[in-house]
Amino acid sequence: MAFAPFGLWPLAIVGPAVLFWLWQGVSARRAASLGFAFGCGTFAAGTYWLFISINGFGKAPVWLALALMLALVAVMASYHALLGYVANKWMPSRGATRWLLGLPAGWALLEWVRGWFLSGFGWLSLGYSQTDSWLAGWAPIGGVYVLSWLLAMMAGALVMWRIEGARALRVVLPAITLPWIAGFSLMRIEWTHDAGDPVDVAIVQGAIPQDQKWLAENRDESLRRYRDLTFSALGTPLIVWPEAAAPDLANNIVPYLNDLADAARQRGSSLLLGLIRAEPGALDDKGEPRVDYFNSILSLGEDFAWYNKHHLVPFGEFFPVPETVRRWMRLMNLPYSDFSRGAAHQPPLRIAGLSLSASICYEDAYASSQIVSARESTALVNVTNDAWFGRSTARHQHLQISRMRAIEAQRFLVRAANDGISAVIGPRGEFVARAADFEAVVLRATITPRSGIPPYLRFGNQPFLIFVMIGVLAALWAGRRRFPTT
Repeated sequence: MAFAPFGLWPLAIVGPAVLFWLWQGVSARRAASLGFAFGCGTFAAGTYWLFISINGFGKAPVWLALALMLALVAVMASYHALLGYVANKWMPSRGATRWLLGLPAGWALLEWVRGWFLSGFGWLSLGYSQTDSWLAGWAPIGGVYVLSWLLAMMAGALVMWRIEGARALRVVLPAITLPWIAGFSLMRIEWTHDAGDPVDVAIVQGAIPQDQKWLAENRDESLRRYRDLTFSALGTPLIVWPEAAAPDLANNIVPYLNDLADAARQRGSSLLLGLIRAEPGALDDKGEPRVDYFNSILSLGEDFAWYNKHHLVPFGEFFPVPETVRRWMRLMNLPYSDFSRGAAHQPPLRIAGLSLSASICYEDAYASSQIVSARESTALVNVTNDAWFGRSTARHQHLQISRMRAIEAQRFLVRAANDGISAVIGPRGEFVARAADFEAVVLRATITPRSGIPPYLRFGNQPFLIFVMIGVLAALWAGRRRFPTT
């Protein structure tokens, strides 16, 4: 409930505080089971929409959809279980070292680990809940994980006050108040500056229902809709389509794309199109030519360029299972469900006088992988298709993640979604423009290229990691003489 669309962000402090309090005085095994239960509740409630994607649109059997969803929930819950076990086994049983140092540092460190381990899933990191609070001022300093650490520290401070009473207030009050005061002050700092003339942009939101998009009989009508909406936006310097907007391979609609490019060129527009494409690949094990499919963005402006998605969705865009299992396990709604990865680091797209750091779908949940590109960019762009999750909370959570990326880089972000939520987001996470959900519209706005490198883009997660690792080690060292808890 702390996250979008509900926005009850104080619960991002209260929830962990309750867990920390429940851990007090119990065995390590009991703490692990409580942490696992907490994680299961959090991720079952927070990512229930995976069932909609896998079963509702992916047409997987109910048992398989539930198994995949519950497997993810269990893996995510294991991080809280691990923290509870370690804290009650080897950290001090009480005091500031436990509540203000060890537990907050451990929480933030494990959030970072789950952001990359087993391909990573950074969804519902505590810090994302703070896009509309003063703590957002910390994001350009250290990224979303620093916000998570601050929230966990304040949660620990509440527990310390609850257990130790008034005598702890001299430590608790600064721990709770200073992050907010500093966050308010940091929000006033301009880490970036204007670096060019304003640029008008238009986002084409086709609003093609996911269960209709890939039906052969709807192909021509879908292409016609995107063409007509694009033609209505001609004259705008930059026109952006969402992820995999065309319901066919780019290879199969070359004349259609050429017509769009010619019309755009005549009216002074540049196009940024989300497309699926194929390329000849290496020979397979049998010596036969293989075809590689990419989830891509095509840039048609001063230059012709592709951006290829790197972070693929497990069981949606690639299957980490043997080929014999893939044959019966593939989700049949998307004809080209086995994609190849793009390069880990790809240069910004130069188009319409902008240098755009690009991401596709939930790639924007991997902040560190975009740092190099964001440094060289003057704006950010994310194309996505959250129609896979119906009318669930997923689209709102994903939009909040996008807003955090804009705050960290202090740059404008253009977000094109198939049926919502398409938006243009300002350097402080504010909405410059936002389209209505589930409507075929062209969203227009103006952005300004910005340059400058906030501390997070300069140093990445390294300072944060050093700090929290020291915090965890210090807490373990302080608890080294405590009697082992079984």
